Amino acid sequence: MTSSKPLTDYEQGIVDNVQQYGCHITFVFDEKGDYPDFSYSIGFRKTVNQAEVIIFGLDRDLMHSMINNLLEQCQGGLELKEGAIISGLLEGHQCVARKVHASQIDEGYFNSSMWFHEREFGAELTEAMQIVWPGAYDGKFPWDHDSSEDVRVAQPALYEPRLAT
Repeated sequence: MTSSKPLTDYEQGIVDNVQQYGCHITFVFDEKGDYPDFSYSIGFRKTVNQAEVIIFGLDRDLMHSMINNLLEQCQGGLELKEGAIISGLLEGHQCVARKVHASQIDEGYFNSSMWFHEREFGAELTEAMQIVWPGAYDGKFPWDHDSSEDVRVAQPALYEPRLAT
């Protein structure tokens, strides 16, 4: 299901990348440095019939490599589901897939994915997975009680309900 509305150059780039490479990756950064950088996928649903993914707090190129690697693993049979342990994304460490809570799927995190999903499927984006990485030195994840503050701050817990503001 595609719209007849002409696409902007940016939108056409997304469509072209999904068609040619299987996904498009968007990098988001906060110029002030108050919030962690993140990257998210666009096109996983169309290419591998899986949820879009988001990764926080690492180098842009590393996050993009991780998302591309995830796409390849999904093409090879990896199922992205809550608690899935994923190898091969970070040298020496495993990552964990966490289901993004519905209250956290919004334009602040998934703007282009939401647009693409509506364009391709005529429906809202309702599923996404956060790929969570452990601390480099202790191997602790943000939900571990003795995880470092740096690991927790770098990865907002989108798998928990959004706090009322």
